[in-house]
Amino acid sequence: MSDALAPFNLSVLNPATEETVAVVPAATRDDVDAAVARAAAAQRAWAAAAPADRARLLRRFAAVVDGHIEELAQLEVREAGHTIGNARWEAGNVRDLLDFAAGGVERLAGRQIPVAGGIDVTFLEPLGVIGVIAPWNFPMPIAAWGLAPALAAGNAVILKPAETTPLTALRLAELALEAGIPEHLFQVLPGRGDVAGDALVEHPGVAKIVFTGSTRVGKQIMAKCADRVKRVTLELGGKSPNIVFADADLEAAAAAAPMAFLDNTGQDCCARTRILVQRSVYDRFLELVAPGIAAVTVGDPLDEKTQMGPLISRAQLDRVRSFVTDDLTAIRGTAPEGPGFWYPPTLVTDVDPTAPVAAEEVFGPVAVVLPFEDEEDAVRLANATEYGLSGSLWTRDIGRALRVSRAVAAGNLSVNSHSSVRYWTPFGGYKQSGLGRELGPDALTAFTETKNVFISTEA
Repeated sequence: MSDALAPFNLSVLNPATEETVAVVPAATRDDVDAAVARAAAAQRAWAAAAPADRARLLRRFAAVVDGHIEELAQLEVREAGHTIGNARWEAGNVRDLLDFAAGGVERLAGRQIPVAGGIDVTFLEPLGVIGVIAPWNFPMPIAAWGLAPALAAGNAVILKPAETTPLTALRLAELALEAGIPEHLFQVLPGRGDVAGDALVEHPGVAKIVFTGSTRVGKQIMAKCADRVKRVTLELGGKSPNIVFADADLEAAAAAAPMAFLDNTGQDCCARTRILVQRSVYDRFLELVAPGIAAVTVGDPLDEKTQMGPLISRAQLDRVRSFVTDDLTAIRGTAPEGPGFWYPPTLVTDVDPTAPVAAEEVFGPVAVVLPFEDEEDAVRLANATEYGLSGSLWTRDIGRALRVSRAVAAGNLSVNSHSSVRYWTPFGGYKQSGLGRELGPDALTAFTETKNVFISTEA
């Protein structure tokens, strides 16, 4: 067995202390082969089960997760450094996604299409085995974005969590069995992306890959899937704008701006990291936003008052530092010193829109603020990026809100708020922010194949 395929252990570190939380065996290609075979067998029985029975088990899974919210949240804090409040929300989101998906099982209906000479009907059939490759920034909810609708549609799921955050995924698999989800229907394989991840993508028995992560890796996965004509959903990078017009409630916009890019320590594809402010109120906006940056509480993720925790790893900390060079002007908050991957809230001002910190995804607690002249200029700046995932705009003019929302090339926009993700509405990106849509009323159909059947009624 080559070194690249040899088994090894994943060391899970607490990002706030740098202490080892757990050591987890990493899956090999042979492990993936075996898991796919088991999943395929389990999926056939699951797809044949009555829809009401599948829905009932998914609701039971949701109820079991609900009974372990605090346990899952504590695990998330230890492995990902998320604040305890965020971690509780994430665990609750898994419960909600399972409940929502369960409600769609019995409504996953085909159509009867009028034709001459007979009856024509369509069926929405499960794809088979689904590979879900989840990221480290939101380990629980994004895993559930794939596993909940995929299971509801009659598929089996193999989840490969990120190397740094496998613990909540492994616990969810245990809770699924406790709830009565059939054995092998939902499996978790921690491992390296270039071993377990590649094996899932390349396996002929895996019908679809759902990937959330960097655009670079997403392109590689898409190319491998194309070679096999394998279905793929990609949720990739972002550099989302936060557009503030002069007619907005400036105080509200400034108060909301810090956590719009600092939530989850900025490790969010939807983070509003390009704050675009109309020039006539630019200076006033900076005056209003500066105290908010300074007031953000950065510290122990288990402290209920903490608003921002550490970055996920030393490598991520080094990456963020590389973007904020000494020649840049910035408004900064504070962060702890000592062990842990800490970086202070940082808002860069007086920067060229083409500078790396303004144009590339930093994935940390760093944003830039840029002036614009008018509506046309705002749209130009908002669209001057290869990404198109999310964004916000602040205005009291409903006509402007609609015009700008239609003009900005992004999949998820909010007006006078920073909301991006709701499990009952579709989510996905334009351009290099991804391919396909997750969540919302059509989530289950993304894990089905449409089959058309014509029945002749002619003698």
